[in-house]
Amino acid sequence: MSRPFDLSLYLVTDDDLAGPRGVVETVRAAIEGGVTLVQHRCKHGTTRDFVATASALMEILRPRGIPLIINDRVDVALAVDADGVHVGQDDMRVAKVRELIGPDRILGLSAALMEELTPDELGPIDYLGVGPVFATTTKPDADDAIGFDHLGRIKAAAGLPVVAIGGLKPEHVEPTLAAGADGLAVVSAIMAAEDPAKAARDFADRIAHYRSR
Repeated sequence: MSRPFDLSLYLVTDDDLAGPRGVVETVRAAIEGGVTLVQHRCKHGTTRDFVATASALMEILRPRGIPLIINDRVDVALAVDADGVHVGQDDMRVAKVRELIGPDRILGLSAALMEELTPDELGPIDYLGVGPVFATTTKPDADDAIGFDHLGRIKAAAGLPVVAIGGLKPEHVEPTLAAGADGLAVVSAIMAAEDPAKAARDFADRIAHYRSR
């Protein structure tokens, strides 16, 4: 059984958007605003850099019980004892990832199309990252925008927790959750914010308000 996780406000890191403040300090501020899970995605730098930043993130996240997910790199996740791994459709097959990381770590998979929801793909994973809901510039090879209706169809068909991603801003909280998503994955709206804690809190407050109705 995988470690417990909460997809409500899922922060995906971005080295470029963090700027001089850096990924670790941006994440440190964002979790004060209510981020519930962090995925570390390293676009640049060496494996050594990736491991160093992931280790620093673990030091601030684990004491707070916030899981750290590593994008793509099983070796990095194992090296820092991260809580899980997230892979895309072109990465290592999820069955092999599950074999390598064991039953206790969280495993996520990106999906944009209904045909990607095969039993072989869904069986080993714990959640789906679905999108992009809107067009995004933070991932150059991203699929075409899918919108809220398609997000809802994937959620209904998957039978798994779903986190929506792709150009999401605070004003998208209600339609995203209304479509059935379990949470929002956010990149630029928090990583590039002047005040990441305030930006995260805006999302978190809207999520709490929607769920309290």
